[in-house]
Amino acid sequence: VEAVQAAENKPKVVIQASAVGYYGDRGDELLTEESSAGDNFLAHVCIEWEKAIQPIADMVRLVIVRTGVVLTTTDGALQRMMLPFKLFAGGPLGSGKQWFPWIHLDDEVRAILFLLNDENAAGTYNLASPHIMTNGNFVKVLGDVMNRPAFVPAPAFALKIALGEMADLVLDSQRMMSTKLQSAGFDFAYPNAKEALDDLVKNNK
Repeated sequence: VEAVQAAENKPKVVIQASAVGYYGDRGDELLTEESSAGDNFLAHVCIEWEKAIQPIADMVRLVIVRTGVVLTTTDGALQRMMLPFKLFAGGPLGSGKQWFPWIHLDDEVRAILFLLNDENAAGTYNLASPHIMTNGNFVKVLGDVMNRPAFVPAPAFALKIALGEMADLVLDSQRMMSTKLQSAGFDFAYPNAKEALDDLVKNNK
C-alpha cells in the first residue's frame, strides 16, 4: 500500500489474495461476494487483511480474490489429505457434511491472469470450482482416483487438538459460489472434482 501511494507512476491494477475463510462457518448457505463476513479466527484475519488494502482503492483498479482450497499434490491441503489414503486410512474430515470449496491449481492461476487482464474486473471475486461438494463426497472421489477406500474418518475433536484454530480450514462449511467470475466470461478447465483429481494425481501436479 505504501509503495503504491508513493509511486509516481502507479500500477494499473493490484490483485490482493484473500480467502474463503472470510465467510466463516456457514453451513449450507450459498455464499456470494455480497455475503457478510464470518465471526471466527480466520474470518477476522481476512477482514483485517482486506481492510489493509483499501487506502489505494481509489488509486488503482483493485481486485480482491477470495480463494477456496487450491488443489495441488506438491503442497497444501490435498497433499496432506492424500497421505492417509496412501496408508489405506483415508476418509472424511470431521462429519464430512461441511461444504468444501476447492479449485485446481491451473484454474487458480488462469483466473488470476484473467482478472489481471480484464480491464473491467474490479472488486471482490470468489475463486472456487462451480461444482463444489461436501468434504465427504470429495474424499470419496479422491479415494476412487487413488484406488483406495475412503471410510476412516478423522474426528473433529482430534483435528482441533492437533491443529488448534487452524482446524477451521478443514472443518468450516463454506458453500461458496464463483458466479461473478463466470459472469465475467471465465471458463473453468477443471469444473469437476473427478477430472481435477485425475489430472493432479496421475500427473503429479
